[in-house]
Amino acid sequence: MKLFHMLAQKLNIRKQNPNNSFEGATCPFSDTGNEFMNKMSKHALKLYERQCDVKNFTKLALSDPENTSHNELVEKLLKENVIDPLSDEVIAQLSNNEDLLDDLGL
Repeated sequence: MKLFHMLAQKLNIRKQNPNNSFEGATCPFSDTGNEFMNKMSKHALKLYERQCDVKNFTKLALSDPENTSHNELVEKLLKENVIDPLSDEVIAQLSNNEDLLDDLGL
């Protein structure tokens, strides 16, 4: 975690300097210009960002599993005669729709 913090600080410093033609991340513990280390740092940063995205999405998706308000909204729509997209008739109509089949390349 400390490595990523140091890398983020270095990136912020580089971004704040407009005269610098720097593109991408460098290794925060070495300024030798080693291309391998620069690529590894970029890759590590991308992996860390992906991990954070997954954690944030999971937190959002599982925020309240007992909230069933979406079921009530669907029931209300069905009572108002909105077509149920999962009914057998609708699926049969879609499977016989020539335009849809052409668009799908079937």
